[in-house]
Amino acid sequence: MVHVMDAHNVGELAMIKSLLDGNRIPYVIHDEHVSSLYPGVPFLVSRIMVDNSHRGRAVTLLSRLRLPIREASASV
Repeated sequence: MVHVMDAHNVGELAMIKSLLDGNRIPYVIHDEHVSSLYPGVPFLVSRIMVDNSHRGRAVTLLSRLRLPIREASASV
């Protein structure tokens, strides 16, 4: 399993899981519920892991996912 992305809140995680499920890409999420325990803490994230054989496809799909929270924080 390789790390492909971090989810910073439960809404972001739901979108990522839906996209991976819809494209039948198996995944594992480390620290899935940590952001709901301590919302707003930037270093407590859920890590999305996929099998190395699905890495390229997962990265391509997730890179197309527009997450407004990241875009806003990147522009500051």
